[in-house]
This record gives sequence, C-alpha cells and structure tokens, in this order.
Amino acid sequence: MKLAIVTAYPPSKVTLTEYGYHLVRHFRQQEEISEIILVTDRTTGTKDLSFEEEGCKITLKECWKFNDMTNIFKIDKAIRETRPDAVLFNLQFLKFGDRKIPAALGLMLPALCRLRGIPTISLLHNIMEQVDLENAGITKNKVLQTLYGFMGSMLTRVVLASDVVAVTISKYVDILEKKYQCRNVTLVPHGSFETPVLPSFDLPGGPRQVMAFGKFGTYKKVEVLIEAIEIVRQECDIPVELVIAGTDSPNTPGYLENVAERYSSVENIRYTGYVAEEDVPSLFRDSSVVVFPYTSTTGSSGVLHQAGSYGKAVVLPDLGDLGILVREEGYQGEFFEPECALSLARAIYKILADDPYRVQLSKANYKAACSLPMSEITARYIELFIALKVKKQKKFKLPLKKRKDTVEV
Repeated sequence: MKLAIVTAYPPSKVTLTEYGYHLVRHFRQQEEISEIILVTDRTTGTKDLSFEEEGCKITLKECWKFNDMTNIFKIDKAIRETRPDAVLFNLQFLKFGDRKIPAALGLMLPALCRLRGIPTISLLHNIMEQVDLENAGITKNKVLQTLYGFMGSMLTRVVLASDVVAVTISKYVDILEKKYQCRNVTLVPHGSFETPVLPSFDLPGGPRQVMAFGKFGTYKKVEVLIEAIEIVRQECDIPVELVIAGTDSPNTPGYLENVAERYSSVENIRYTGYVAEEDVPSLFRDSSVVVFPYTSTTGSSGVLHQAGSYGKAVVLPDLGDLGILVREEGYQGEFFEPECALSLARAIYKILADDPYRVQLSKANYKAACSLPMSEITARYIELFIALKVKKQKKFKLPLKKRKDTVEV
C-alpha cells in the first residue's frame, strides 16, 4: 500500500507535529506499507527523517503553510501527482490555520479525496462540542462562541464526509453518532509513542525535576505551576528544579517570555524552548514527576502517553477528556483542582515526599502505555484501509474494537 499522510511534521510548530512524526515512524515499519507520501507543511529547518529502524521509502512533499488559503489546492495537487492508494489526515479544527477561511478550506480535503475515489481516513483529535473556546484562546466573546459553534458543526459535517473518521476517546464516538446521525466514526486510541524496555524507576542525583511539557499559553498555563512550586519549597526541604519544556501556543506568541519576566525572581526554573525529538527521552528520564497545568482539555493527551512510556508519575486535573482518558486507558496519577496553586502544590509534594508511591504510579503508567503501543494503532489503521479498498463503493459492516456496534462505510 502506498499511503499518503497529511500532517504537520518536525521541526514544524503547527499542532499535532509530534503525533505526525510517530505516525510516520510506525507506519513505515508495517510490512503492508510500501511507500509513505508525507504531505506536510513547509519549514525553514530540515524535516526529521533520520529513523534508526528499517522501514519503507518516504517521499516528502512540503507543500502547505499555516493560514495559507491555497493549501487545499497545493495538497490536492500533491496527492494527484503521487497517486497514493490511501490517505490519512492527522487533524484537529485549527490544523491548517487559526483564521476561519484557511482552516475551513483545509478541512474540506478529506471529502475531496473521497470524491476522487481514494480510501480516506480522518483522525480527528478533538471535536468542537468538547472544546472550551475561551480557555483554548480562540475567543471570549459569547456571540462569537455561538458563531464558532455553528461553524464547527458545519465543518464537522465536512470532515464526516471521509470514508472513516477515527477519534481517540470513546465519548467522541457517542457524541458524533448522536448529533450527526453518522455511522462512519470509530474509536482508535491515541497510542503511546514509545515503548522502551522497562525503565529504571530510580532518579538521577541532584534536585528533583518537576516538568511540564507542551505548547503553553491557552489552556496550558504555567503560572499556577510556578506558584505551586514556591509553596512546595516553603513547606519542605526537598530541592526542586522546575522544567518548563516546550514553546508558546501559536495563539499566544510571547507568552513564555512574559512569564519568565514576571517570575524572574523565582529560582531554579529552566525554560528549554523547542525540544527536538532526540532530546525527548532524556527530558522525561530526568524528571521526577510530570505535571499537566491545564485549565481545560481539547482531546487526548500525547504528553500523558509519553510520560507513561518513560515510566513517570503524573499530576493532573480531573477534568474533561483528560479524566476520561485516564480511566479508560488505566493511567494513574495525583489529581488537583484546576487553577488552584495550593491544591497543585499538595499533589506534587505527595509524590516527591513518598518515593514508594512515586514508583507505584510510575509502574502503573508504564503498564498502561505498553498496553497500547503505536505499532498496534497503526496496524489498526491498516486494517481499516484494507477493508475500505476491498469494499470501496459498497456499504458493509465493520466490527469496532471495544464497542458492540458497527461502523458503516
């Protein structure tokens, strides 16, 4: 199978970049895939294609840009020129831009591919019905929120024109089927990027590293984490280094710079900036606990799966999709009240002060991560593509994993 994957890709700063990297990495190792057409955004830096594992050929097509209204034509041209057997879109609603027109035009691509007769699956990481538009940094205006909700429903219908829409949380299947009366939505879990050999649960010497990882400034806020660390330091004599790993969200440029200036008097805070893929393992291995300072959620969490892969204890808010994900996939952590520094400080301290408890959480999360490796997730997509290819132009019943009903294609 010659598979086209439409996604942002490192060193891109566009959302879902890291997930795109691991999709490519694991698809290329599947024996059913003869070639990957990587249809990705243009970047000044060189694309990271230096894989150690054996795998199929990758043809790179850098052809689109964030907020470019011509993306739909450029991506369509790349697909027509390379003539793939199937197309996978790695999507969320602001994938192709945070402006209405380029974002909407980009989301029409799966329907266009299906009209061309190409088996098409859209992996939709979030749905508008579950997005807090204010906390996500999109708009605080209630009238605009209503307008965005209407537009989101229209765009959801456009994405649902794919042969299959895959979502990572079971609740999304229920919401989409009930609201849009569709039968082509299936659950394919997020999966864990890495499943390394059993890690050491011992910690390196020196201060205990408390780490937050991601794109910050919208629903991921680090102010409450910094204030919580100050409380921890006041209440105990455990030396702690706070590591804020990652960059600003595209919607909040300059956020981390402003935070660093505001909290310049707080010692032992390290801002890593953009983290290259080869630096991710050491970043997680050196951490004592991974914190999720979220005010809301917009889908499944790649960082949670990474923390599990490296056997790390986590501190997280019990809200929305994150709470559902933890319960469905078997992760464990210490919970705190969103935006409450004291509650977060208590959760962090409970893990730092009780090493057997930290190890217990770390082992449980590693076990949860190993139960859903990315290799199994990509194999699931291949099953769907093969079924689509065989049954193209016909309707058939395809069993869903972890559900009793079926998806109609």
